[in-house]
Amino acid sequence: MKPMINIELLKELITFRKMLHANPEVSGKEYNTAKSVAEFLKTCAITNVTENIGGTGIVAEFDSGKPGKSVMFRAELDALPIQEINTFVHKSTIDGVSHKCGHDGHATVLLGLARILSDQKPKTGKIYLLFQPAEEDGEGAKAVFADPKFEALKPDYIFAFHNLPAYPLNQIVVKHKSFTAAVKSIIIKINGKTAHAAEPENGLNPALAIAEILQESAKLSNNDTNRNDFTLITPIHIEMGEIAYGISAGHGEIRLTIRTWNEETMEKLTADLTNCIDKAAKNHQIPITYSWTQEFYANQNDDIAVSLIKEAATNLSLDIFERKFPFKWGEDFGLFTQHFKGAMFGIGSGEKSPSLHNPDYDFPDEILPNAIQLFHQISLRILS
Repeated sequence: MKPMINIELLKELITFRKMLHANPEVSGKEYNTAKSVAEFLKTCAITNVTENIGGTGIVAEFDSGKPGKSVMFRAELDALPIQEINTFVHKSTIDGVSHKCGHDGHATVLLGLARILSDQKPKTGKIYLLFQPAEEDGEGAKAVFADPKFEALKPDYIFAFHNLPAYPLNQIVVKHKSFTAAVKSIIIKINGKTAHAAEPENGLNPALAIAEILQESAKLSNNDTNRNDFTLITPIHIEMGEIAYGISAGHGEIRLTIRTWNEETMEKLTADLTNCIDKAAKNHQIPITYSWTQEFYANQNDDIAVSLIKEAATNLSLDIFERKFPFKWGEDFGLFTQHFKGAMFGIGSGEKSPSLHNPDYDFPDEILPNAIQLFHQISLRILS
């Protein structure tokens, strides 16, 4: 049975979502966004609200007062450093920053769920709503997980969803095992020696080492999404020397992202890539250093958690699509699924919707009611 999302509540949520969209903040700087969320939560009957978790994060707790399981639902707060090109009234008012991943919508869904739970409190156990900062740079989940205020919660299950352009509006997209890829990035610095361009032998030019690293790392890619040992290495940025024709370059930098379906393959790919870098340094007798950044763990969906999503979607008469292989993008919710039973799933945002991270994207408000109801139905199954 569907909990009612009345017209007045839906209008309020859409207005709030558009306000968030117009006032985006990048990862780690979601101060006003968090303040707005906290103010909205004051209109709900909540057992406890904990702020400043992992930075600007917030956890709202609904406690039945009776023994039972606990379930957590997570949404994100941050926007992206992308200039919006839309012209609608709620377009971003911040130059170079906009909600191009739909986190404004995801957060609004949790606020809608908070209103539902205010009227229909859990009969047993607890429900937590986590508003997480800094998903886009992979730092938010780590900061939340390391915060002692979060450590004490230990939910039995944790769930999150992501809106998915190119899928039919409100279609529920599920997958057992990995839902999104393990992703991390590497910064490689080649530390040579500058010389006159007429006498490169007196210096240490990084060009050949850069070429070897790019060629050898490309051989490690197996960009076949149907294979369990899928690997992908993508060059993101390359820099060498200065634009000065009398100078033989003395330094260089390469930035790559690497992706796999699971942590085991990621561990092997990491070792193979660093071996390529060490060999290039030795072959060309040039010092090379490297460091890792923006690490996203694979979302390892629990089978029971996926079944709960499918049962809830079926009860709401929603269309379900089972995806054959994971999405290649990273999502830092994967850190939570490495430690707790849970799952991430998708909700279609329309086959004609602009893609995520595109300057003309906007979260479709049409999926708000079903997203709220789906989270609520999942909680009923776990806590009944």
